[in-house]
Amino acid sequence: MTVSTTSPTPAPTPAPTPPAVAADAILRRQRARESSARTYARSFPVVPARAYGTTIEGADGRRYLDCLSGAGTLALGHNHPVVIEAVKRTVESGAPLHVLDLATPEKDEFTDALFATLPPVFAERARVHFCGPAGTDAVEAALKLAQTATGRHGLLAFTGAYHGMTAGALAVSGGVAVKRPVSGIAADVTRLPYPYAYRCPFGVGGERGAELSAAYTERLLDDPNGGVVPPAAMILEAVQGEGGVVPAPDGWLRAMRRITAERGIPLIVDEVQTGVGRTGAFWAVEHSGIVPDVMVLSKAIGGSLPLAVIVYREEYDRWSPGAHTGTFRGNTLAMAAGAATLRYVAREGLAERAAEVGARMTARLDALRAELPAIGDVRGRGLMIGVELVDPEGAPDACGARPPAPGTADRVRAACLERGLIVELGGRYDSTVRLLPPLVIGDEEVEAVLDRLADAIDAVTGGREAARGGVVRRSAGRRGAGWPA
Repeated sequence: MTVSTTSPTPAPTPAPTPPAVAADAILRRQRARESSARTYARSFPVVPARAYGTTIEGADGRRYLDCLSGAGTLALGHNHPVVIEAVKRTVESGAPLHVLDLATPEKDEFTDALFATLPPVFAERARVHFCGPAGTDAVEAALKLAQTATGRHGLLAFTGAYHGMTAGALAVSGGVAVKRPVSGIAADVTRLPYPYAYRCPFGVGGERGAELSAAYTERLLDDPNGGVVPPAAMILEAVQGEGGVVPAPDGWLRAMRRITAERGIPLIVDEVQTGVGRTGAFWAVEHSGIVPDVMVLSKAIGGSLPLAVIVYREEYDRWSPGAHTGTFRGNTLAMAAGAATLRYVAREGLAERAAEVGARMTARLDALRAELPAIGDVRGRGLMIGVELVDPEGAPDACGARPPAPGTADRVRAACLERGLIVELGGRYDSTVRLLPPLVIGDEEVEAVLDRLADAIDAVTGGREAARGGVVRRSAGRRGAGWPA
């Protein structure tokens, strides 16, 4: 292991700090000109001016530890030297930056780097398709591939799922609010219960809930009067991200693989957010040992630049030319940055470090439950961590879970920002604080993240050290660990 425990990477010579700009004026213009669908900009009234590693500097000079990481896109954090060097080298080489789906040395190198990380039994007989720049387009491609290969149309998807915002991806996602005002997206999707120990759909929790989910799925598919026509595919996440950082038990994933394989149903695993070391393995499917038929990949594979692909078993490659196209399939810079990122994560053992650091963070957060009763559950895998906030005075349900507290979570997010920490919310009720720090986060930064989050929860909910909030806020603008000297 060559990763530093105090600073994620050797600091390059920093660029001069840009002149101060009127951040408030920029935010006013954004509110006046951008659509009402903007999301992160509402939660974080920050105008980033510089960023390095885990740290973002706003135009007003304040600095923040970034535990959102572009929703998991920034495996190596902001402006990692390996990524910057790959981009500079490619630009200076004169390589074409846009080539549709033509072969290039950069694409060939990226494909080599990608296949080297995949489970060997999968990579041996796999094909890759380059999609549009976003993960949602890769989800659409995976669904179309399965439908084309099987000649079937129905889909199996899960409660709590999130797969994107285009029509097919939205249809297999679980969120109701974004579907309600849109007509025509209710595809032939059968919704299955995803195992969620804290808020078990069967009201039993634990391993028993996962066992019931598998039994229900199998019996439904085999019931001649169950109403489910043989489907084209099952799509799932090994860890639900937007759904509240809910890891699927390994045994349940193996059951889903068995159930689909026995019935000739392609299994699609969405690794858009879980991939490239995020969960403590290079790909989340490796924890359970399953080999899917299709993997959907995006976010971190582009080294912070837009890139999305699907990788699938070659026997499903029954598309006609042009069956799934996209103008921006040939992003040369993203392929160069992505290849550099994939190789760096593998070479430096960052997946293993994510497992170790994530376990340490989860253990400390779980220990805080005794002091901060608003913490209902702490869960996750690797550096994909969720802290579900609850009403500690509310009556528990059959599994012992107290009512979700989305208002509290919203205030905690704001309190974190005041303390120089960027976190986002998720989960069924937007009551889960999600932590997605870069894989290169240093030990000092880890401690700062945990301290600031604990202090924010304490200050919002009342408790052991609420009076310390002002002290932390005054120190939040100092340089974060890992910032270039």
